[in-house]
Amino acid sequence: MDLFAAQAERERDAEAPLAYRMRPRTLDEVVGQRHIIGPGSLLRRAIESDRLMSVIFFGPPGTGKTTLAQVIAHHTKARFETLNAVSSGVSDIRRVIEAAQEERALYGRKTVLFIDEIHRFNKAQQDALLPFVEAGLIVLIGATTENPYFEVNPALVSRSHVFRLEPLAEEDLLILLQRALADGERGLGRYHPYVTEAAQRLLVRVAAGDARRMLNALEAAVLSAPIDAQGRAVVDEEQASASLQERQVVYDRQGDEHYDTISAFIKSVRGSDPDAAMLWLAKMLHAGEDPRFIARRLTILAAEDIGNADPMGLVVAIAAWQAVERIGMPEGRIVLAQATAYLATAPKSNAAYVAIDKALADVAQGLPLTVPPHLRGTGYPGAEALGSGRGYLYPHDFPGHYVEQSYWPEGVEPRQYYIPPVPAHGKRKMARTGEREATED
Repeated sequence: MDLFAAQAERERDAEAPLAYRMRPRTLDEVVGQRHIIGPGSLLRRAIESDRLMSVIFFGPPGTGKTTLAQVIAHHTKARFETLNAVSSGVSDIRRVIEAAQEERALYGRKTVLFIDEIHRFNKAQQDALLPFVEAGLIVLIGATTENPYFEVNPALVSRSHVFRLEPLAEEDLLILLQRALADGERGLGRYHPYVTEAAQRLLVRVAAGDARRMLNALEAAVLSAPIDAQGRAVVDEEQASASLQERQVVYDRQGDEHYDTISAFIKSVRGSDPDAAMLWLAKMLHAGEDPRFIARRLTILAAEDIGNADPMGLVVAIAAWQAVERIGMPEGRIVLAQATAYLATAPKSNAAYVAIDKALADVAQGLPLTVPPHLRGTGYPGAEALGSGRGYLYPHDFPGHYVEQSYWPEGVEPRQYYIPPVPAHGKRKMARTGEREATED
C-alpha cells in the first residue's frame, strides 16, 4: 500500500460510523460472549494458537459476529479474504479458491474466508464452497442472523463449528459506551462529551443487546449535543431519547426467532405465567406475525396442556381463532390477549395428550385390534346371522346407565391410558391476576 492509499484508508476510517471505528482489535478488547471466547474456551484457544477450524457465528445484529472475524483477521498468519453474500456470486468464490490454491502452492499458507450474511448464498453458491472447505484449502468463517441449521447447507454446517452469539448484557454495553466516550482517537473523546447517567442507562436499555445500535445512537446524540461553558458536548436523557430510532424487534416469519418466540409464548402459557405470555404475544404482534398462527397454537395448547382440567379452555381458544379470522387486526389483538390470559390462568392437565400417545404407541407396536363380536356393527343386512352385536349390553337399560362389560379388542387385557387430572393444590401464580380464586392447601 502506497502513502496515498494509506491516507485514503485513514480518512475513510475516520468518516466511518462509531460502531465501525470502535470494533475491538484483539480478543482482550472483545466485550461479552464469554461463553464462546472466555479463557480456556475452544474458540479462544483456536484463535490464539492460529489453528482455527471452519466456524459459523450466528446471532442477532450487533452481537459481535463481524467483530470476531476481524479479530481473527488481525491475529492469523493465514491469508484472509472477505466476501459479502449479498453482493458476491459464484465467480467471486472461484476467484477466492484460485487465489487460495496459488497461496498454498507458492507459500504453503492457508486461506481464511469470511462470508458475511452467509445465509443469503443460494444452494449452488454454498455447494461451490463445500469441497474446498472439506479438503481444508479454505477455513470458512460464516456470519448470519439466521439459524444455520435452517438456512445453511447441512453438509457445510456439519463441517463447521456453530457458535451462537447472545445479545449483550447491559453491563457489557455500558463498558462499550464508556470506552467510546473516553477514546480520543477512534471514539468520541475529542468532543469532550458529558453523557448523564440517566442518558447512559437509556441508551443501554433501549439498545436491547445490540452494540451497533447503541453506539450509533450515542454518536448521533454527542454530535448534535449543545456545548456548555466548559466546552463539553452535553447529552441528557431527552437528547439521548431523540437520538434513538424506533426499536425494530428482531423477528423473522420462518426462521429461528419465529420458532423461538412462539416456543417461549406457549411455554409461558403452559407454565401459568400470564404476564410473560402477554409480553411474547406483544412481540409477535408488533413484528407482524400472522394472528391466525398464534390462535392455532393456542387451540392446540388448550387441548394438549389444559384438557379436561378446564374444558372451556378449548372453547375459548376456538372462539378466539374464529373471532380473529372474522374481525382481523388490530382489534384481533384484544381477542388473542383475552384467550392468552384465560389459558395461562386455567388449571393444567395433559392427560388426554398422554393417553392418545400411549394408545398410538401400542397400536404401532402391534397390539391385537380385532373387534369382539358384541362390539361389532349391526347396521347392515345379515349382521345378526354373523353374530355381530350378540351379547352386547346396552348401558341405558341398567341402573345409573352403566353396566360392566369389556370394550377391549379380543385377547387384550384392559390398560389405563387416561389418568384424570388431580385438582391443583397450593397457591398458584394465577391468583394474583384477580381473575380466579386461588386454591389453598
